Amino acid sequence: AYDEDSGQVFKPYTIREMNGIAVGIVGQAFPYTTLANPRYMLEDWSFGIRDEQCQEMVDAVRTDGAQVVVLLSHNGMDVDLKLASRVSGIDVILGGHTHDGMPKPSLINNAGGKTLVVNSGSNAKFLSVMDLDVRDGRVADYQYRLLPIFANLLPPDPQMTSLIETVREPFKQQLETELATTETTLYRRGNFIGSFDQVIVDALMEVRGADIAFSPGFRWGTSLLPGDPITVERLMDQTGITYPKSTLNEMTGEMIKLVLEDIADNLFNPDPYYQMGGDMVRVGGLRYAIDPGAPIGERLSDLELNGKPLDPGRTYKVAGWASVNPQPDELPDIWDVVAEYLRDRKVIRDVTPNMPRVKGIGSNPGFVA
Repeated sequence: AYDEDSGQVFKPYTIREMNGIAVGIVGQAFPYTTLANPRYMLEDWSFGIRDEQCQEMVDAVRTDGAQVVVLLSHNGMDVDLKLASRVSGIDVILGGHTHDGMPKPSLINNAGGKTLVVNSGSNAKFLSVMDLDVRDGRVADYQYRLLPIFANLLPPDPQMTSLIETVREPFKQQLETELATTETTLYRRGNFIGSFDQVIVDALMEVRGADIAFSPGFRWGTSLLPGDPITVERLMDQTGITYPKSTLNEMTGEMIKLVLEDIADNLFNPDPYYQMGGDMVRVGGLRYAIDPGAPIGERLSDLELNGKPLDPGRTYKVAGWASVNPQPDELPDIWDVVAEYLRDRKVIRDVTPNMPRVKGIGSNPGFVA
């Protein structure tokens, strides 16, 4: 409930007893909510990293008797690491947003001691188990395991299964409608593009009559194996958001590069506090190279369309979706655009993701070309 004195919508922390130890749990919402999502849907809300306020919450929960302090964060891994160096008194940060499955915690030094930073992937693929040895009111040692979850080996909870089936029943026939089948693996992963991303941008270009297509760089949705049907439900897995309108705009080559440079800086700015997380916008039709370590405005190069350099002065038709600006109701929803494409294709095969040429990361062990 909204607190007029503090301006906080929700209670910022709670204290729970675990094995006789008082554990304070402080919440940290995604700091860039109003930038990454439509501002008109969140007119009266504000978000931020707010180191000083976080420090006040940590101090308050300690004063209230917590022997251990955990920050439950949606900052993203890099932001969590920087925050851990600037706010003292946090024992563990359990983070999310950037979907990093970390096999071991990062131990970060700060003015008050050390903080363990953990991210546990996404979509319940992993379960982090952190055992803390607390002595004399402080964490003396810890053990950590990142456990993979094999959902097909776990028996479903009967009560939850019943609830899901009841909620799903009115929509069951529509959700199970087959739009096409796939002869290749379709997935939504990677920093730059996945094969289902490619299907979406191909659909945008064909159905909307565009030269270039942009699709937001988020990574959710069910992966499909060769031979699987692409149902309405699987399509909604990939595209189900509250601002789904598909747009078609005219943009100059110069503006297209500026837009891509701006998005790249949101991801690769050397200061984590200027990184919004997520992944690079998925691009259809346009080929490009990118150097994540270059300065802002200089990361993208070699932009080509149909084998020719992108002309800064020429106007191109660019399709997209998930615009954070208000859109007319008559525009088609993205799932209708992709559904039309899938029905026309009937079978999806030979999907080659439009992967950019990534420069300057040859020594990065996490990059796979």
